[in-house]
Amino acid sequence: MIIPKTLVQILFQQLKKTNFAQNHLQMKNLKIFTLLAFMLMYLGTNAQTTVIIESLPANTPANASVYMAGNFNNWNPGDVNFKLTKNQQEKFELKHSWNAGTTLSFKFTMGSWNTVEKGTGGEEISDRQYTVKQNDTLKISIANWASTQNGSATSTAAENVFVLTDSFYMPQLDRYRRIILYLPPNYNESTESYPVIYMHDGQNLFDAATSFAGEWKVDETLNNQAEQGYKKVIVVGIDNGGSERINELTPYSNAQYGGGDGHKYLQFITDTLKPYIDEHYRTKSDRENTAIWGSSLGGLISFYAAMQMNDIFGLAGVFSPSLWFSDSIYTLAAMHSKNYATKMYFLAGGKEGDGSLPAECNQMLAILKANNYEENELLLKTVASGEHNEAFWSAEFGEAFLWLFENISSVEKEKLISTFKVFPTPAFDTITIESANNEAFTIKLYNNQGKLILKQKGIQKYIIERKNWPAGIYHIILNQNKKQEKMKVILK
Repeated sequence: MIIPKTLVQILFQQLKKTNFAQNHLQMKNLKIFTLLAFMLMYLGTNAQTTVIIESLPANTPANASVYMAGNFNNWNPGDVNFKLTKNQQEKFELKHSWNAGTTLSFKFTMGSWNTVEKGTGGEEISDRQYTVKQNDTLKISIANWASTQNGSATSTAAENVFVLTDSFYMPQLDRYRRIILYLPPNYNESTESYPVIYMHDGQNLFDAATSFAGEWKVDETLNNQAEQGYKKVIVVGIDNGGSERINELTPYSNAQYGGGDGHKYLQFITDTLKPYIDEHYRTKSDRENTAIWGSSLGGLISFYAAMQMNDIFGLAGVFSPSLWFSDSIYTLAAMHSKNYATKMYFLAGGKEGDGSLPAECNQMLAILKANNYEENELLLKTVASGEHNEAFWSAEFGEAFLWLFENISSVEKEKLISTFKVFPTPAFDTITIESANNEAFTIKLYNNQGKLILKQKGIQKYIIERKNWPAGIYHIILNQNKKQEKMKVILK
């Protein structure tokens, strides 16, 4: 087994810094470096994984091709690099190398999302998950396909949903995009004007035939609520750009994932798409009647838009926002100038990622409230069983809509789930930490480069006096009774 060169260099540099040869470190240090070497060797080594389809549904065409689409290829359903081939046993097989320890999320298709795998009864299934191991074989059984008739699935979109165009030009990004419209029931028989919601990942909003992981059922939900007398709206769905999705839905870059074209994407909405919609359809174009909505990275960019373009968007649906993508979003929340009242509905599931999203959203709301946002402008709903998928967002869409547009909600105001209260944020000279009980706790404060700059103990309350620390984001780790909590704090 070979340790990658860069990791060897890192290890050697660390050994050199400690003057290992000259100072004869104690045996315990040698054991530490030996363990580190094995860890680096395992995590950094490419491991070949063999994927074998053990069984296929009876309705698989004889000439079918099978592909693997996931977080390793931008969810491309027809990627030739992940096309399975038949082995000597006539079973579809793929051999590929990933870094050991990498977690894969994926599904199988027959070349498009119209023919993605489904459950036995044709229902949506969750993304498959697998953590790469050394020289492992992964055996798969596929229960059903979305469609095997002429390669296209049956549309589930309501009659009042239609494709505006497959090729709306985006001058800010120099590319084209499909735009889907939902018009309220009886739109053509009325003269009424309507609020507008701009939503990301248009493929997943209205139609199971175009979604890759299930649809939100936005059309069914809004049609049902319209029948009950609730507000009617227009929805503009903007397809994601496939391989450009990360770039377009992130306002900042990430060292691992790239991105950062989010502001240009929003300028397309505000400067190009919205003027077109306002000109050709009966809209209420003011900010109080203009919403932006999305999930995951779409939640992140919607939150960003609600702050940076709050002269245009007065409402935002922020579902499962990817706040982890860049700490700069916390800085923006603390530093931006609030010019208008803006309603924001946050949704977080307890089973999303490592389970920290509810706490992250709670912290973001605390920052917003410190920056003059009112209680009636913000609502966070947390669902302990909520997972990061369309089924969760679909189930929660209707309730969020009623709060944003009708001020109706059955959600109780969220209480901070933390044992600790850290304030103010942003801070200037002091940071106060309060515990909900009288027991001792330890405090570690790190700068944004990961350097430990303070370590202290406290009982119930501790005040950190700012030293010559520059403005920016800092990370606090609090330990009490074997329980650990992590928080961000912003220094101005």
